[in-house]
Amino acid sequence: MGKVEVDPDYVKLLGADKYLPWHGHVTCLTVAPQYRQMGLAKTLTAHLDEACEQENAWFMDLFVRVSNKTAINMYKGMGYSVYRRVVDYYSDDPTGNGTSEDAFDMRKSLSRDKNNRYIRENGESYRINPEDIYHP
Repeated sequence: MGKVEVDPDYVKLLGADKYLPWHGHVTCLTVAPQYRQMGLAKTLTAHLDEACEQENAWFMDLFVRVSNKTAINMYKGMGYSVYRRVVDYYSDDPTGNGTSEDAFDMRKSLSRDKNNRYIRENGESYRINPEDIYHP
């Protein structure tokens, strides 16, 4: 479901402003339809948050489809905010319209990040392309 990670060393060469330090990342979280609205996703995410606090991570991050309002609202309720919008991040098409979908990169500062260095205001309007996630 998640992990604590640091960016690969080569990212440091691309510029310090793109390098992500020790942080938690929700890799994948899916709850079967018959088990939704029971608090399972929130509980699992909270446990990962706690584990990352114990590992002294700076922040938590995750990517979520912009159409997934339920998940976005849940994460916002847990203290996450949108850091940036990644245009055409998801190339699969669950709607059958033949289009890709944007993702929100959502983040939550942990106690180590006392100045909220890895959070930004109005992240919904800060757009990047998928290939620019690690590039200046």
